[in-house]
Amino acid sequence: MGFLDETVITVISGAGGNGCVSFRREKYIPKGGPDGGDGGNGGSIIVRGTKRLHSLINYSSKKLLKAQNGSPGRGKNQSGKNGSDLILDLPLGTLIQELATGRVLADLIHDDEQIALVSGGKGGKGNQHFATSTNRVPRFAQPGSPGQEIRLKLSLKFLADIGLIGLPNTGKSTLLSRLSMARPKVGSYPFTTLIPNLGVMTLEDERSVVIADIPGLIRGAGHGRGLGHRFLRHIERTGLLLHLLDITYRPERDLLEDYKILRNEMEEYNPALMNKPELVLINKMDLYAPGLRDVNELESEFEKIGVTCLTISAITGEGLDKLRRAIFDLVRLKIPPTTNMSGEPID
Repeated sequence: MGFLDETVITVISGAGGNGCVSFRREKYIPKGGPDGGDGGNGGSIIVRGTKRLHSLINYSSKKLLKAQNGSPGRGKNQSGKNGSDLILDLPLGTLIQELATGRVLADLIHDDEQIALVSGGKGGKGNQHFATSTNRVPRFAQPGSPGQEIRLKLSLKFLADIGLIGLPNTGKSTLLSRLSMARPKVGSYPFTTLIPNLGVMTLEDERSVVIADIPGLIRGAGHGRGLGHRFLRHIERTGLLLHLLDITYRPERDLLEDYKILRNEMEEYNPALMNKPELVLINKMDLYAPGLRDVNELESEFEKIGVTCLTISAITGEGLDKLRRAIFDLVRLKIPPTTNMSGEPID
């Protein structure tokens, strides 16, 4: 199945049924009073969050969705049947906005959470309600009110505990597969991951955390270049960021150039992202050789700015046990990292 994290749909609630004009006609009551029933209410539009879905792909072709209309009233004071509500199942993390105004109508973060977005039209009253002392045979009834139409923008922001970020081809998908049971497609070329992948990692106390592998960011992503905004929004709700760096990357100027590129793009998009707890992971240590970036110098530079970093190899598994323990401690204590590259406490 494909992936879709943003779409626009039009929804229309059901119209109310018309009230009925009817008069009681029985064998010995030839001129009975009005007995027209009320129309049924139209169905509402309801959104429901579910952890079973991870994409908006179900709405890629469904651009117009309508709830059922209420049935008209009938004689003998019989009310019409209410129209069925239309329930839209959406993945957790979906933000629903009114397209015209940008107003947030719902933000689904709990499983089975239901929110009524658009109410159905009210059913009209039958003529039985309009009889008076001066008009005992009202030959009119109230029409049902129409349904409401609204255009909605659906935006998915993953509800992940941990966000994996990095420049293209730093090994994020491989690391996700080693930390969790996820099996993302992995290739040896830039921009392998074009959609976010999710994996579940089990911690030492048998709790689990959700990890989101965010597609590789590029310069200008914070300004929306390429798919930058669509990628960056998936880390807004993560509790911990893992910055993945490539030891084979050759910076043009600054030793921490690739790290600063990521930070700059995050700040351009949303400055609040800069306050998230983070770990820096220097990956591909299996390819480390003289002439590449100096690991000791990298460690020193990160210590100067107070950032924790660990060396790993997602391919061979080097350093992953230490990484799992660091993640466990951060999730358990809910505090920023406090160890340096060697695992020793920072003063």
